[in-house]
Amino acid sequence: MDLSFLTSADAWLTLFTLSALEIVLGIDNLVFISIAVGRLPEEKRPLARKLGIAAACITRVLLLVTLAHLARMQQDIFSVAGMGISIRDIVLILGGGFLIYKGTAEIRELISGGEDEDPRTTQASAVFGFVILQIAIIDIVFSLDSVITAVGIADHVMVMVLAILSAVAIMLLAANPLGTFIDNNPTVKMLALAFILLVGVVLILDGLEVHVPKPYIYFAMGFSVLVEWLNLLMRRKAKANYIPGAGDW
Repeated sequence: MDLSFLTSADAWLTLFTLSALEIVLGIDNLVFISIAVGRLPEEKRPLARKLGIAAACITRVLLLVTLAHLARMQQDIFSVAGMGISIRDIVLILGGGFLIYKGTAEIRELISGGEDEDPRTTQASAVFGFVILQIAIIDIVFSLDSVITAVGIADHVMVMVLAILSAVAIMLLAANPLGTFIDNNPTVKMLALAFILLVGVVLILDGLEVHVPKPYIYFAMGFSVLVEWLNLLMRRKAKANYIPGAGDW
């Protein structure tokens, strides 16, 4: 294995940049992991989060190696209504559609409280191995943009792999605190699901060559998080002061 690139200042700068990028773009994946393991018994959730992140790391590295090859296959393979469709477009559209389906289903369950579900169905969907598999698969969708960016930025695959491993190490430390916080705050979970829907729509638009500027998306998410944070502070203060009906509808 050739590690001579580690003596290059440019390689280290690229490694730092990609690591930061993977961490930032991995937040939405942490949110999905927290939601996915929420179906499991509480005592199994910490292990499921860690195994899910480990499985996601493996799928991300495999995706990286695959896309390093597919990055040279941006040609349109067919056209629809005069618009060229490439392999990347297909992945984005299918992935975005899955996120919209998954987010909508989770929102419906959160609103209904699971009252209309058969207990046997809920138990089946909460099978430990299935949850881990689901996390590994969805990570491919969440990490597609960042991996494609990594392929375009770095000259060495090993730099990309090291960046991913660094981000995964941070995610392992943050998974349990974030998961517990989301479990204890249903409105935060609803906001997270809304983010998943937003990401799904953006992926589909990107696959259709309608590019939404990322700063707009980050601003919308940041503003929503700020409003939710203010709501959390208000509810906690109301609870501490024993204000009857505060925050109730």
